[in-house]
Amino acid sequence: MFDVEIKRNHMTELMEYRKSLFSKPRLRNLFLELTMRCNENCIHCGSRCGEVKSEELPVEVYKTFLDKVKKDFGTGDKMICVTGGEPLLRKEFFEILGYAHKLGFSWGMTSNGTLIDKECAHKLRMAGMRTISISIDGLEETHDAFRRTPGGYKKAMQGINNLIEEGGFKNIQVTTVVTHKNITELDALYEIFDKMDIDSWRVIGIEPMGRAKDYPELLLTAEDQKYIMEFIRNKRIAGEPVCYGCSHYLGNEYERELRDWYFLCTAGIYTASITANGDIIACLDIERRPETIQGNILKDDFTEVWNNKFEFFRRDLSDCNEKCRNCSEKDFCHGDSFHSWDFDKNEPLVCFKDILF
Repeated sequence: MFDVEIKRNHMTELMEYRKSLFSKPRLRNLFLELTMRCNENCIHCGSRCGEVKSEELPVEVYKTFLDKVKKDFGTGDKMICVTGGEPLLRKEFFEILGYAHKLGFSWGMTSNGTLIDKECAHKLRMAGMRTISISIDGLEETHDAFRRTPGGYKKAMQGINNLIEEGGFKNIQVTTVVTHKNITELDALYEIFDKMDIDSWRVIGIEPMGRAKDYPELLLTAEDQKYIMEFIRNKRIAGEPVCYGCSHYLGNEYERELRDWYFLCTAGIYTASITANGDIIACLDIERRPETIQGNILKDDFTEVWNNKFEFFRRDLSDCNEKCRNCSEKDFCHGDSFHSWDFDKNEPLVCFKDILF
């Protein structure tokens, strides 16, 4: 375990650095939501993707946009993160990402893995994909029920194995969304993944957003949250590549214990996203509403938007809520993640104060 005083010093430095990013943001992560269409219909989906109609930007719009990002920001420290929906449903997927690779961008994606056959795995490597995160949300029966996709587990696991066999990727990651129902399967999942040549296992809790709001029985209890933290910490102490997601301030007890660095919501200071219809937002998980949408690349200059807008995200959410404002941890929590904030009530949807610390 890490020394508490050292942690507090590190988090204080991070707090000051974060404040400097409000006036001098640094674009590092650029998310591209290629489509809202998906061949699965997951219970927890924050964007309510599935068999839906989706606006999709023309390929030439992406190429022009990527040209401009390279010209104005460079490619050296940039990561393009491709998502959806299921991004592989976009028929021009390889044309778009092949072009990004040609320009010199590093890129990775999130996927349900069901469409990654051997040919697809090879094409992903040839197009320059460096990282991928594939969702496995429980053992076979649980996963298929959670994603409402019969056969989804077997297809996803085969997709992972096809990527492993192809080789040449920097990080093949599995992500598991933990619910009150599947939390008892974590040990069994670990035994499965431990025998696979994956690079990391990312364990995250279900969030009360999107479709998950319709299934309160799946939401995590305080005891569930503590169990997840201890599960991850014990695996990391043993040297296993298990980590928590980027969301949520975890307090002195768990910060730096469950992931490689400390909590920092990078929405609007490191991270920008382009939705399927071209809207410019911070993080794709944040509720889409007038105040969170900063522009649209079909009519607005992205560089100008990044440099001169995003004020909504370059602030502490804790200033909007009296309880958060008076909290002893507000300098490190800042009101927690933007994606887990209730903008109508001006309060966090998830807060670990009094649960973990």
